[in-house]
Amino acid sequence: MTHALSCLKYEATIRIKLLEAVSLNTFCFKNKSKGNETFNLVLNRKNTLILRPILKDYTMWYASWFDTPYYHILYKDRDHREAQAFMNNLTNYLSLEPKEKILDLACGKGRHSIYLNQLGYDVTGIDLSKNSITYASQFENETLRFRVHDMCKPYPEKFSAVFNLFTSFGYFEKEEDNLNTIKAIKSNLNQSGFGVIDFMNASYIIDNLVPEETKTVEGIAFNIKRYVQEGYIFKEIRFRDANEDFLFTEKVKAIYLDDFKNYFQKAAINLLDIFGNYDLEKFNPKESPRLILIFK
Repeated sequence: MTHALSCLKYEATIRIKLLEAVSLNTFCFKNKSKGNETFNLVLNRKNTLILRPILKDYTMWYASWFDTPYYHILYKDRDHREAQAFMNNLTNYLSLEPKEKILDLACGKGRHSIYLNQLGYDVTGIDLSKNSITYASQFENETLRFRVHDMCKPYPEKFSAVFNLFTSFGYFEKEEDNLNTIKAIKSNLNQSGFGVIDFMNASYIIDNLVPEETKTVEGIAFNIKRYVQEGYIFKEIRFRDANEDFLFTEKVKAIYLDDFKNYFQKAAINLLDIFGNYDLEKFNPKESPRLILIFK
């Protein structure tokens, strides 16, 4: 324990705290610049003793959950072939030429960005998750780059297309940040550029919600509970690893087509087309799994 604590770069005072539903090996550190921080002393998946902060502020849950290795473990089996087929359909529909610049907004670990670059486009992927960007950066080349950036704010370049894919929208606690993101997309489009938001069809998702399920990935049993509350779709994810219990909650606003039209009106954006799946078939409010918006 002494060796682990010596690795901290700041002076700390330690007192054992008993917290409900948390490992008993829990400590509170007081730091002059960071205030009070609470940690678990746990063994990670490589059997290394580490100090893991206990997150108290979930107003930006996506900034913490997306940065954990468990997020990527749980979703490791996402369908890459479906994603690639969607990119083929979308770039063909938009008549994008090779070498045109595309911004992949909230790119995660870069699966769409990497494939778009393989198709011949000059791609920039941005995400708030430092871990995701660090991982994606290994694939960088002269026409593919990844940066940490908040999508609520304009990126300092113009693009032929800005893609916000796979329900990477609606996470914000503040309603104005949804509109700010729309405005940021508009500001990043060149004169002939197109914006694309690939969002869930909230009506379809709610009608077909699976209340509870368990997924076992890499030996970890993820117990998942889904529910709708106060206009948001919640997904509680509970699991145990390294002798520690974890709970993360995903929270996405149930945004409907009329809501997006309202955002677009406020941002002076023209909605050009609406699709309901990755084959770019027309949107059906009850039957379509996706809500894909093309605008400029």
